[in-house]
Amino acid sequence: MNNPTRRNRLSLLVIFTVIVFAILVLSLGLAALVVWLLVNAGAIRSYSDLSSSLMYVVLYMSLISLVIGTALSFALSSIPLTPVNNVINKLNRLAAGDFAVRMQAKKPFRDLSVVSDITESFNKMASELEQTQLLRSDFVNNFAHEFKTPIVSIAGFAQLLKRGGLSAAEQERYIGIIEEESLRLADMATNLLNLSKVENQQLLSDIKTYNLSEQLRSCVLLLEKKWEEKWLELEMDFDEYTISACEELLRQAWINLMDNAVKFSPVGGKISVTVREEGKMLTVAITNYGSSIAPENLKKVFNKFYQEDESHSGKGNGIGLAVVEKIVRLHRGEVSARSENNQTTFTVKLPKNQ
Repeated sequence: MNNPTRRNRLSLLVIFTVIVFAILVLSLGLAALVVWLLVNAGAIRSYSDLSSSLMYVVLYMSLISLVIGTALSFALSSIPLTPVNNVINKLNRLAAGDFAVRMQAKKPFRDLSVVSDITESFNKMASELEQTQLLRSDFVNNFAHEFKTPIVSIAGFAQLLKRGGLSAAEQERYIGIIEEESLRLADMATNLLNLSKVENQQLLSDIKTYNLSEQLRSCVLLLEKKWEEKWLELEMDFDEYTISACEELLRQAWINLMDNAVKFSPVGGKISVTVREEGKMLTVAITNYGSSIAPENLKKVFNKFYQEDESHSGKGNGIGLAVVEKIVRLHRGEVSARSENNQTTFTVKLPKNQ
């Protein structure tokens, strides 16, 4: 323990001891005042009636009691401060970045409900911080690589074009690669901006009533190039539905979910989009038919920076679904994922009116 921490503990101990000592002195003072009042009132005999030896005994006993009481207060006051010191030590380690720290109270304090609640809350907080830190560190490394790859590719093919001497077919191919990589960078930047935008948003704005079915069809058309490149079959099964919501935010949610479905669909696969009305709720389900998500990972897919592929060799950067989850929650809705038998479905339930 460093010197500042030692001084803090000692200061806390001294303060606690002073408080106990002050209470003791106050009690003695009040007792002396009561005795004095009783003597003046004639309720008890005057001190002059007492023998001098008895007065000395009382005086010595009082002084000894003060000394012993002070010593015991200083010695025993550390006992109730033990859990407080433990909490402070753990908090200091947590603040210093040691997210692996956990709290475990010792008897008899751990049997107290308040200590048990503090311990449980602290360990849960430390666990969440540790997981977030791991995901963030992993994300930074992966995202730096994701950004670097298209930039290097763009620079390389731009240099080839600058040198000249290329056939028309080569020029067209290189320009196509530059365009593709530029769009890839733009998608990553857009996802980051969208996450930053909705993360701190607490209230919806620009709410209006519009045709949800038409919005879903327009999102499919926006991604037409991507799903045509993989020869995907699109199955659109819904009637016309209207919804009262923020059109801009929901459009981003549908694009992210559909783009995710395209990414993880095999060439020649199928994607289906369905809409159902259930009382005051509308349910939108987007399904892709490809490899399944492991059951233990289904609850993590909406976490920021999370990718199921720990090697990060696959597509995606762990932002799109986090944006979707936040947008749906802003609309007082729910989003869930189900994956089995090489079929993954993301289901969004939204109230028809905000």
